[in-house]
Amino acid sequence: MRNRDELKGRGEQLRGKVRQAVGDLTDDERMRAEGEVDEAKGRLREGFGRARRRVGRSIEDVGKSIKR
Repeated sequence: MRNRDELKGRGEQLRGKVRQAVGDLTDDERMRAEGEVDEAKGRLREGFGRARRRVGRSIEDVGKSIKR
């Protein structure tokens, strides 16, 4: 199951893509650049969330094996 950071990262990526598209349609280079930044931030946040989830699973697995 995805965590909050993964979901927010996906949202930031989507927002970035929308801003890029609007920038393209309106010929607004600043809007397009801001969209690229938003998309990159979203990818980073999603990656952080994915890593956090994997570390959490590993810790749970270690805890389960210690209990045995």
